Amino acid sequence: MEVLDLKPKKRMFIALLLNFKGDHMARPVIGIQCNHFVAEGVIETQLVSQLSIEAVAVVANCTPLLIPSMPDALDIDDLLAVLDGVVLTGGRANVHPHYYGEEWTEQHGQMDLGRDQVALPMVRNCVERGIPILGLCRGIQEMNVAFGGSLHPEIGNIPGKHRHRMPKNCKDPEIIFALREKVRLTPGGKIATMLGTENIVTNSLHGQAIMRPGDRVIVNGVAADDTIEAIAIADAPSFAIGVQWHAEYNAIADPVSRVIFEALGAAARVRYHSRIAN
Repeated sequence: MEVLDLKPKKRMFIALLLNFKGDHMARPVIGIQCNHFVAEGVIETQLVSQLSIEAVAVVANCTPLLIPSMPDALDIDDLLAVLDGVVLTGGRANVHPHYYGEEWTEQHGQMDLGRDQVALPMVRNCVERGIPILGLCRGIQEMNVAFGGSLHPEIGNIPGKHRHRMPKNCKDPEIIFALREKVRLTPGGKIATMLGTENIVTNSLHGQAIMRPGDRVIVNGVAADDTIEAIAIADAPSFAIGVQWHAEYNAIADPVSRVIFEALGAAARVRYHSRIAN
């Protein structure tokens, strides 16, 4: 098979995919949260980035299972009974402000109420049951709101804060997901300890951000303007972290993203062996 015309990251993905170790049927199952999306302006669908699927399948070395943002189509208890981990993905829509005691305004933007109704209770259930959970972009915001925290609809509008969104009108993924946000990790925090460093550079594609941290939310990293970029959940019996950036992008090659997804996979394997033993 001729692959010389593929980009290096694509070749790396194929090589890793062809070299999985172990029994694939026995791999832990990680649920990936979908978003409501209207395709071609007509067809209602459930959407998730292929990058998230690849990060779970290749880097975490787990079996991905897509979770629809359709509360009437699933039972969270039944779902979590067969999952060994959860990834809360990013998404165009924002968490509805009524979940943190505010009225909706045009500034809050697009909503996905179905996802809110699935993801928010799922966060609390995962932490309570010791099911590993990773929040990405919107996912960190869901984790914060689930534990009583609040969000700001456009962090760049606050005096002293800079714009955290991707370049306007850009269609090039390499530019959109460029590493441009300097993040200071909390010394001794879970994420700094996991990564072995207190300073990283990440992508930045968000408008909303955490304002008031939730009751069990421990800040694990901030941007140069002190915007919260990373959190952990206090007293969680398993992996429970959130990052404001899109760690799924280039998760195979990016050292920060790779460590995060590998740690998620390791925690999922612990959960898997515990689940099948009971």
